[in-house]
Amino acid sequence: MGKVDIGVIGVGYLGSIHARILSKISSANFVGVYDINEQRAKQVANETGVKSFATLDELLDNVKAVVIATPTTTHREIALYCLMRGIHTFIEKPITDDVAGADEIIKVAREKNLKVQVGHVERFNPALLSLADYKISPVFIETHRLAQFKPRGTDVAVILDLMIHDIDIILNLVKSEIEEIKASGVAVISDSIDIANARIQFKNGCVANVTASRISRKNERKMRIFQRDAYISIDFLQGVAEIFRLIDEENSDENLKPTILLGKIEEGAKKRKIVYEQLEIKDVNPIEMELVAFIDAIVHDKPTPVSAEDGKLSLEVAFKIIEEVEKQQKIVKEKMSLDI
Repeated sequence: MGKVDIGVIGVGYLGSIHARILSKISSANFVGVYDINEQRAKQVANETGVKSFATLDELLDNVKAVVIATPTTTHREIALYCLMRGIHTFIEKPITDDVAGADEIIKVAREKNLKVQVGHVERFNPALLSLADYKISPVFIETHRLAQFKPRGTDVAVILDLMIHDIDIILNLVKSEIEEIKASGVAVISDSIDIANARIQFKNGCVANVTASRISRKNERKMRIFQRDAYISIDFLQGVAEIFRLIDEENSDENLKPTILLGKIEEGAKKRKIVYEQLEIKDVNPIEMELVAFIDAIVHDKPTPVSAEDGKLSLEVAFKIIEEVEKQQKIVKEKMSLDI
């Protein structure tokens, strides 16, 4: 299998991580980096043993694929430029800062027959991957994504910065159209929304209650999934997935699994068991996995696991949530002015 010549555009905090990981991926021929901060680019290039290119065009002249890890506001312009040059493109999440930009990226990628992958890295979280063999049919989902305050990322609302991870996962799990969104939030220590909560009602009856905050005392990334006969808990931060299930007592296949019996229920002649299972988690690096998947999609000409269309859908929902938050903020301000 041939290697893919690849470079990184933007080597700030996240871009430098991509660079370090790409330098160790066997299917990647990591060529070099470009950043408007030339000193930073040279530093990361030296650390990873690649070339620091003076201009974006020079980098693109030497690669077949790129990772874009620049500020969200620049994604649209840079991604379109790369695609027009015939370069396969990995774009950190969110795909762009507006839906129109995502549409443009999708259009050009299709016209040029190029691969685009969006960096929704939580899709590759080992705790979530451990559920691959289980049938997930959510009725109710609750998520909490809380982070200690850091100036990085505050150029966009917490919905685009943090909540969009959970939006992407929920849309991928539920696979139903959205019926209604209700949301509220507030700007606390930045000029954009710092904490937000959304209630997403799907047409198939599932409801998701999603909370994100970047002013928490501690970091937390948890998802709880409730469905018929099962409760699933995922801790993305700790890499732990647990399932509490009701199973038929005579189910021999289930009895072979390493579960802990928590109790029994008799429903007439039917006997059932409540069992607990902590799933086996593989020791994998999610960023490495998503980059390997991107390269694999290029080499074998197959769809990327998180497509530009996926990125657009998550972005659309995120902006609907922002719109609802802004409506609520307006109502609150009006009520406060009346009280005065």
